[in-house]
Amino acid sequence: MNNLENFSPASSDTGFTETIETVDVVGHFIQGGLVAKTTRKQAVYHPATGQVSKQVALADTALVNQVVELAQQAFPEWRDTPVIKRARVMFKFKQLLEENADKLCELIGQEHGKICHDAKGELQRGIENVEYACGAPEFLKGEFSKNVGPDIDSWSEFQPLGVVAGITPFNFPAMVPLWMFPMAIVCGNCFILKPSEKTPSAALYLAELLKQAGLPDGVFNVVNGDKEAVDALLHHPKVQAMSFVGSTPIAEYIYRTATSTGKRCQALGGAKNHAIIMPDADIDNVVNSLLGAAFGSSGERCMALSVAVAIGDEVADLVIEKLKLEMQQLKYGHYADEQNDFGPLITQAHKEKVEAFIQSAEQQGAKIVVDGRNAKPLGYETGFFVGPTLIDQVSSEMVSYQQEIFGPVLQVIRVATMQEAMQLINEHEYGNGTCIYTRDGEAARYFTSHVQVGMVGVNVPLPVPVAYHSFGGWKRSLFGDLYAYGPDGVRFYTRRKTITQRWPSAQIRECKQFAMPTLN
Repeated sequence: MNNLENFSPASSDTGFTETIETVDVVGHFIQGGLVAKTTRKQAVYHPATGQVSKQVALADTALVNQVVELAQQAFPEWRDTPVIKRARVMFKFKQLLEENADKLCELIGQEHGKICHDAKGELQRGIENVEYACGAPEFLKGEFSKNVGPDIDSWSEFQPLGVVAGITPFNFPAMVPLWMFPMAIVCGNCFILKPSEKTPSAALYLAELLKQAGLPDGVFNVVNGDKEAVDALLHHPKVQAMSFVGSTPIAEYIYRTATSTGKRCQALGGAKNHAIIMPDADIDNVVNSLLGAAFGSSGERCMALSVAVAIGDEVADLVIEKLKLEMQQLKYGHYADEQNDFGPLITQAHKEKVEAFIQSAEQQGAKIVVDGRNAKPLGYETGFFVGPTLIDQVSSEMVSYQQEIFGPVLQVIRVATMQEAMQLINEHEYGNGTCIYTRDGEAARYFTSHVQVGMVGVNVPLPVPVAYHSFGGWKRSLFGDLYAYGPDGVRFYTRRKTITQRWPSAQIRECKQFAMPTLN
């Protein structure tokens, strides 16, 4: 099936005349059309089968530089477009996303392997960010104060930055880009998206829908590529800001490089999310929520719960017993089968990495209660699958505990007290998400006040903020001062300008004044 059949080629006056001629190559979306100008390509896999499904064109530095220049040319007109007209594009875009949801989810499933019901949830959370962006006429109104001094008025405006860029991960091909570019664009910026080269097609389809929604050419561009494209964006002087979501080592590299070149940057990194299970918790509810939070999307979520911290052996034994039984019922396989709970991992290399973490835990003394290695669902034996895995007797010294596994692996740590559990969380280098299962309001209040983590749930396993709040962690899970989307997204993609104005009377001559002006 031609997943790009509705894409139109770039107009001939952009300088990009080489268009896609085969569905086997995924290109870029530049100046309103799809182009495949490249000297390098990389394989894209269908994770459920393990087979190459297409190739993606990889942009070089010269191409990235051309795209930045085109975006810069589009900026003045878009910046001066009335905000209500920019918001109308977002309203239409939201409608098109809803009308084409099945197509987008199919693209996500083909390249990521995410089960269709999970892809629909991802897309819906992304659409909610578009809904929030539709409120731009309200949140960009600015502030005004009359008569701050004699005949002096003062006001603040929120102006766009210019050309901004985003680098997004493979695990949310639609949602994470939708965290970034709707807000950036509605605030008056031009945006260049560099999606993961492992899952490139959803971003291109989003670009086509934006074009259909009425967005002018050049305001939104998609450049597929690898580190060369990333570095080109980081070093280009006309790129004013960089947003990133991915692993912590890369996030730190992005942040340091971007800020060293004078760019504004928010770089969201990795996670090791703990769930404290108190003795008074509803264990059946705990088990049900842990199953989805640990194994949903094959654990390839930065908010996945990967560590259950049980308070006391009795709690741990009961949780493990019930988890072991329920995990036998979990199904994994092809994205199109709604009966499956989760799908494959993204690549063979990542599958081997996850299995190596399981092996290292076993070698360091942990107990493998449910082993997901050598998973081979019927009909998809060559896919990149790891089955649900449960590991007991984990300690904080183990490599599998210290690092982010990013797979369908749940580890259990046993401690005696809530204070010990919180110490584990607070001492870990990551601080993305966490939760506590309890019926005790006092314990929950203490936990939410003192845990050193950016997003906290109480009986909520995946405390991902809604679109009108903001998303981000603490410690080495976030580099930068502002979270993603929501109110922080508005602040990140705009800069404040404060104007103080006076129109003195023609009949009054001002006196010389050398002291700092005051109202005294």
